[in-house]
Amino acid sequence: MKAKRRSKGPEEINAALAAKKGPVAKFIARNYRHFNAAALLDAAKGYETHLAAGGKMLMTLAGAMSTAELGISLAEMIRRDKVHLIVCTGANLEEDIFNLVAHDHYERVPHYRQLTPRDEQQLLARHMNRVTDTCIPEMEAMRRIEKAVLEEWTAADRAGERYFPHEFMYKILRSGKLKKSYQIDPKNSWMVAACEKNLPIVVPGWEDATLGNMY
Repeated sequence: MKAKRRSKGPEEINAALAAKKGPVAKFIARNYRHFNAAALLDAAKGYETHLAAGGKMLMTLAGAMSTAELGISLAEMIRRDKVHLIVCTGANLEEDIFNLVAHDHYERVPHYRQLTPRDEQQLLARHMNRVTDTCIPEMEAMRRIEKAVLEEWTAADRAGERYFPHEFMYKILRSGKLKKSYQIDPKNSWMVAACEKNLPIVVPGWEDATLGNMY
């Protein structure tokens, strides 16, 4: 009589799937077995299955993820065709480019929970715009981008042309106007990666962002 073949358990399946992958995948496959950790592993498998079947992935960005330098990982995902459409706030759209051209002037405030009104006023007086524990320098970031964007807005208006917010950003990046001001490796900018792929980006509420207010 033929012995019944033992079915593989989830740990063995996960290990087999991770065998061809990098150290992070191996770590997750070995350790993320239950509760929300297991849900993350299931989601990762679903992501892979979806892409393997020819599906497209839409990613949403809210909060201050660009200032948190999500671009380091997101840009690589875009380059590897893991993301095909982004829906994000105006702040995330512009703040990735702020970081691209003004990173060296950013200041971290690790004790931000203990800041007094006087401390906040001093940051304001220095034109440092605080986003949780990180301050974005107005002159080096916002005003530098404002000039380039204003030129594109004015040119489009004169020509009677209309563009989406991300298309204006793409035009600026492709023009090379900002290259001399880059302060990070552009491979860590998700907007640069998206521009290279001509990724569609939906930006609801653009008027609430810094550049939207400048407009």
